[in-house]
Amino acid sequence: MGLADFRLSHFLVPKHDVLAKSRHEEVLSSLGVDENKLPKIKITDPQVKLLGAKVGDIVKITREDPTRENTYYRLVVK
Repeated sequence: MGLADFRLSHFLVPKHDVLAKSRHEEVLSSLGVDENKLPKIKITDPQVKLLGAKVGDIVKITREDPTRENTYYRLVVK
């Protein structure tokens, strides 16, 4: 297992996915916000680098706890 695999699969690291551009409007409208109101994640973040996300992408972060799954969205910025 390489370092990148370890960072992606470590139990303390929540699942990160780049949201398809076609889903941006759907997610933003369901949250009732526009893109600039989303919390930010830097392009230099290790998970963002591993995913190959670009500035302007939206990253979906899924955290699991014993009772439920929580989903968060972050806008990739410089």
